Amino acid sequence: MRVRIATTALGITAALLAVPACSTNTTPDPTTTSTGTPTRADGNGAPLSSTALKKRLLDESDLGSGYLRTPQRPTQHDDVTVVGCPALSELGGDAATGGSLTFPRKAKVTFAYGGSSSEISEELYSDSANKLSDGIGRIFDAMTGCPTYQVVASGTPIDMTSQKLTAPHGLGDQQWSQLLTFSTAGRSTVVKQTAIRDGSLLVIVSGSPALVDRHLGKALAKATTAN
Repeated sequence: MRVRIATTALGITAALLAVPACSTNTTPDPTTTSTGTPTRADGNGAPLSSTALKKRLLDESDLGSGYLRTPQRPTQHDDVTVVGCPALSELGGDAATGGSLTFPRKAKVTFAYGGSSSEISEELYSDSANKLSDGIGRIFDAMTGCPTYQVVASGTPIDMTSQKLTAPHGLGDQQWSQLLTFSTAGRSTVVKQTAIRDGSLLVIVSGSPALVDRHLGKALAKATTAN
């Protein structure tokens, strides 16, 4: 059994954690980073529909062997309390569960890797450049502004540490990246999350750090290339 993480946009927090009695740490895929260069297709044009975004998500053929698409879990709105991070607490419980990204045009996919506890999740959003930038930047700033804090979800305390990372240069118009560690019942799980805004598109890739590094470029290239 393990700490199961649903890597939702910006949240990746306790409200989306099903915490069993015992767990194992996420095992990263020991693969070197491969980013690639995306071809811009949308610029600052009109936002794409959710249907169009779904066609631009990564699939098994993009990732290679060993990846299995996992069913999407319903969005949860459990009682969430943030302790020790006033900036994040001010955004409310929905921010801690990714609910603050309320852009109507969105798509998401999650994959498990190699039958292990490693996962990678991709989310796409489309809106005006300003709205995307403000929405993602506000929550990233709040989360990375608190090196340590605690999230209590449905009575379960989870100790959190956050670390702002240097986002990859040369990808899109804006970049954000962070490393989160979830600790509960003596077990820890590390999740990396990187967000790239390219014109009217926002690409968020979350999960095992090595998997995020490996597939971020692929996700951005497919999302920003017209189908």
